[in-house]
Amino acid sequence: MNIFIVIPTYNEAENIPLMAESLFNLGLNELHLLIVDDNSPDGTGAIAESLKKIYGEKLHVLHREGKQGLGTAYLEGFKICLDQGAEAIVQMDADFSHDPQKIIELGAGLERNHLMGGSRYVEGGSLDQGWAAWRKSLSSFGNFYARVILGMPVLDVTGGFRAWRRETLLGIPLDRVKSQGYAFQVEMAYITYLSGFTIKEIPIYFADRERGDSKMSLRIQIEAARRVWAILYEYRDLKRKRHKKYIQVP
Repeated sequence: MNIFIVIPTYNEAENIPLMAESLFNLGLNELHLLIVDDNSPDGTGAIAESLKKIYGEKLHVLHREGKQGLGTAYLEGFKICLDQGAEAIVQMDADFSHDPQKIIELGAGLERNHLMGGSRYVEGGSLDQGWAAWRKSLSSFGNFYARVILGMPVLDVTGGFRAWRRETLLGIPLDRVKSQGYAFQVEMAYITYLSGFTIKEIPIYFADRERGDSKMSLRIQIEAARRVWAILYEYRDLKRKRHKKYIQVP
């Protein structure tokens, strides 16, 4: 199957050329990369455009007018990929916190599952060894908090390294998604679960970024915690209709 990678960027000038090289060196003939840049002040968008000279038609760039949020970046990116005929779509970060090599395993898993997730919390998964204990605890608690409130059998609900089958994204109500940041990942996992699609997690090592600045903040974390309750309320209709068993993958 062809695979489209969607990477939102904001001030990732140092990372994006290295990431593009890593992705196109995976040896996947039908791989395309879509970079969604929110008018980065450091020139990420221009650098992404220059990479077209190297990778040609397999590299695409969506330039947006300003910082509009992670959720809308992914939703716009997904739509473009679906319109281009993508059979599988992978979402990931630009800063190498997600290992590009894992895309091969995620893609293979789509043969039997509707959504594949790279998880820090299944057996074998882990967080950066250099993280302080409080930071690891906060991340773990955030996942536990959302998982318990929403009643989801997904261990890494805030994880941003996922591979989607085309049919999955077409079969979930993307037009209802409002969240940004961590909450976007939670909302997407939740509506996929409520829609009865199969979800499989594989272990990943989540590395801290080496280049550029983190986009995470306390404000984003608080917004995500509050948003979980809104998500629970907004999808109560889907919860009532949820299949007792997951849809079987043909």
